[in-house]
Amino acid sequence: MKNFILSAFLFFSVSNFAQIKGTITDEKGNPLPFVSVFEENTYTGTTSNEQGKYQLNVKEPGKNKIIFQYLGFKTQKLAVASDSKTITLDVKMLEESFALNEVIIDPKNNPADAIIKSAIANKQDNSSKTGRYTADFYSKGMFKVKDLPKKILGKKVDLGADMASNLDSTGTGILYLSETVSKITFEKPDKLKEKIIASKISGNNRGYSYNTAALSTYDFYDNTLDFDIKLISPIADNAFSYYKYKLEGSFYDDNKHQIFKIKVIPKRDKEPVFEGYIYIVDDSFAIYAIDLDIKGYRMKNEFTEIMNLKQSFSYNLTNKIWSKNAQSLSFNAGVFGIKFSGTFNYVYSNYEFPTSFEKKTFGNEIVAFEPNANKKDDTFWNQIRPIPLTIEESTDYTKKDSLQTIRKSKKYTDSIDAKNNKFKVWDVLMGYDYKNTFKSYSFDYKGLLNISSLSFNTVQGFNLDSGFSFRKWNEEKGKSTSISTTFNYGFSDDRLRVTGDFSHRFNNINYAYISASGGTKTAQFNGAEPITKFVNSIASLFFKDNYMKLYNLEFAQINYGQDVANGINLNAKIAYEQRKPLFNTTDYSFFKQDDIYSSNNPLAPNDFTTSAFDPHHLFKTALSARINFGNKYISRPDGRFNVRNEKYPTVYLIFEKAFAASEKKYEFERIGASVQYDLSLGNKGILGTNFRAGKFYNAENIAFMDYRHFNGNQTHIGTTDRYLNVFNLMPYYSNSTNDAYFEMHLEHNDMGFVTNKIPLINLLKSTMNIGFHTLAIPDRKPYSEFTVGLDNLGFGKFKLFRVDYVHSFQGSAQQNGVVFGLKILNVLD
Repeated sequence: MKNFILSAFLFFSVSNFAQIKGTITDEKGNPLPFVSVFEENTYTGTTSNEQGKYQLNVKEPGKNKIIFQYLGFKTQKLAVASDSKTITLDVKMLEESFALNEVIIDPKNNPADAIIKSAIANKQDNSSKTGRYTADFYSKGMFKVKDLPKKILGKKVDLGADMASNLDSTGTGILYLSETVSKITFEKPDKLKEKIIASKISGNNRGYSYNTAALSTYDFYDNTLDFDIKLISPIADNAFSYYKYKLEGSFYDDNKHQIFKIKVIPKRDKEPVFEGYIYIVDDSFAIYAIDLDIKGYRMKNEFTEIMNLKQSFSYNLTNKIWSKNAQSLSFNAGVFGIKFSGTFNYVYSNYEFPTSFEKKTFGNEIVAFEPNANKKDDTFWNQIRPIPLTIEESTDYTKKDSLQTIRKSKKYTDSIDAKNNKFKVWDVLMGYDYKNTFKSYSFDYKGLLNISSLSFNTVQGFNLDSGFSFRKWNEEKGKSTSISTTFNYGFSDDRLRVTGDFSHRFNNINYAYISASGGTKTAQFNGAEPITKFVNSIASLFFKDNYMKLYNLEFAQINYGQDVANGINLNAKIAYEQRKPLFNTTDYSFFKQDDIYSSNNPLAPNDFTTSAFDPHHLFKTALSARINFGNKYISRPDGRFNVRNEKYPTVYLIFEKAFAASEKKYEFERIGASVQYDLSLGNKGILGTNFRAGKFYNAENIAFMDYRHFNGNQTHIGTTDRYLNVFNLMPYYSNSTNDAYFEMHLEHNDMGFVTNKIPLINLLKSTMNIGFHTLAIPDRKPYSEFTVGLDNLGFGKFKLFRVDYVHSFQGSAQQNGVVFGLKILNVLD
């Protein structure tokens, strides 16, 4: 009821406004986009769209003058008097004449430097004036594609029938268009509460826009701004280490403030910096406007060519505050000849600057949607929307909204499914997919020749998978159910192994789920599977190295998990396991055929007759918890979505117990904990940390697969983005333990802070990693590694590689090596 009253009040208030609208052009009649339009000495404002059209709702036309403010053009202040509810006011803006003669030029002292120094000195005071506020917020986002081909690298591009129909014959069109209206409460540095009143996505009346204020806060009074990496503000405390400045002139606004236009020039091209213009107000040295470019390679995003950020600030004579009234973020990106572009416009209005907030104003909920936020009709949007739609946007809404009913109908979805569900004879070999969109279920058959699953190991030889899966879902309730079975056949040991899986998710609120699985499979002694099937296949077939040690596992297992409190997730598991040893059955390889593989016994690689354990069975249960301290979340009618607070670590806890074993000696208890945290060092990079510790009890004679194994790497190939869970030169099972253990992984990525300053190295646009890894267990010397290397290496836009030099030592034993990181293996395996 409260939400209904709020919406009704808002709608009633808007309907009592007069609307001023029109087109803004330059002297030649060219439309001017992103012109700030606002009532003098109020926080009621808007901007013009890409076609120069604007609309502004005002309570009393004529009481306040309307100000038109645009970079490079003279500010205009016009009075409007009319009794009409709709007032048309077209504006022609004149180019600003920037004057340098009003600034004393000293050849020995750059005047721009003096202005920037004053801006830095006064930024804390200017920032504090807008450090606490409430405001109305509007955003509009559009994402477009140009020249999307039918195929990429021989693979058909499948956007889905709905999205594909948005493109013309050349593969060009709008992929995404959405709007959001909300009320925000904010307190620096990062306290935010946002109530989304209306949300609209073109062609999806069930969708909720992600264009929130939380994702659009860019404050240049801060030293750094987050664009995947930390970019240096032109008025950061250390800005002169990164920028040069040039005063290009000054002008006066309508309140007789002198505004300095300063060109921002990077000192080094590869640094995380902006370039463009910053406008500073004389006397207060507040920001008047921002017009800055960001090149993709400077923020380590090679696919983005360039991004432009504009901000406009308006002045209120009553409280003497310069506040941001509009912001625009646009970008161009591309890959494989495909061009992507996006534009996101934001309008802030109706500011209030309280001296304080009540103690419980801010909580863990940062964004909340009204229940019917995505159900507002066109009348509501036409009256409240501050930025008019362009012809292209209006056409997109009309087209997609009219097609939406058809696309959701049973007749339409059945016709699309019928086309995609056609069965062909070769599908028996290659696989087959069946989908019923209207009833929300799908079926998948992997085929007899599932080549992507083909791998090699010395126990099974070549082996591949096939199988079936069924999935049913309910998007509105967040429910989904899946059932699958996998058939794995080993050609060398001539054995078929079968596993089955069932899982059900109950909702999107606490993410409760239950799963069950069972069958027979080969399992690595280290359940974390430190060596992937792909890498092991290459190591064996090409280099005659046998690293993957396997045993036969027959099992049945049940899992249940859910969020039990904000940031706390619990998972419980019980399983029956029967373990049997396996032996090598093949000596095949492409090369080095005279060499011999090591045995399948990780404890005795040269013993081909003795197994690492005796056959046995047991029951295992485990209770684990994941705790995200300071966890934030977004509340939507269709679910609750967690947002991890990066200021705090994530903690993992586990208690594991084996019982009812075939022999008492296999029973044990283990407790373990892990703390993972990324420490942001501003523009100096990120220090990633991972600490693990644990202790076994009553475990003197347990089976080797129940030991605590640590992720080693003898292949010299890295397969992950970061090495916070691996020792890159440690043999896989050399330090396994059934006692206490402690491991620590530290890795600092400088994000270019050092490499950007080194000649020649900076041409690689890479980052530097420095790491330290150590492992301590009783009765053994600690194992440690130091690493240094380059990340973000590659060709053109594809930065998929890293190279690290590693020095390890354990007592007197020392080793040196180079690890080649192939991040693409994350996709292949």
